[in-house]
Amino acid sequence: MAKPYSDDLRRRAIEAVEGGASRHEAAERFDVSPSTVINWMRRWLEDGSAAAKPSGGSVSPLEKHAKWLLSLVAKQPDLTLDEVVAAMAKRGIAGRRSAVSRFHIRHNITFKKKPSRHGARSSGRGPRAQALESRARHA
Repeated sequence: MAKPYSDDLRRRAIEAVEGGASRHEAAERFDVSPSTVINWMRRWLEDGSAAAKPSGGSVSPLEKHAKWLLSLVAKQPDLTLDEVVAAMAKRGIAGRRSAVSRFHIRHNITFKKKPSRHGARSSGRGPRAQALESRARHA
């Protein structure tokens, strides 16, 4: 998300309009769009404030159930996202895999394979067989 314009720029544009410039003239002078200065002036006249409104800060609905979700993962650390969603549904908690995944990321819960597990890895390149041509020469 883009940063808001500085409070100083907002204040100078408002002062220019209050000093007699039109909103469009102030916008041109400070290299912003006319609608931006119009909105700043509207807010200034309504609230007396030119400061940027706070952005962000939304809270996931799963945070209300954080204690339960964290204890569920602590009891059964190998649960998949689908299993967590199914357990939530049994308790009447709405949510999807993506919401549970973001919840885990926010709470630094990771599901890494244990180092002792080797899984099905390729053995890499071993000794190569001789080409048919080189075998035919030695025969």
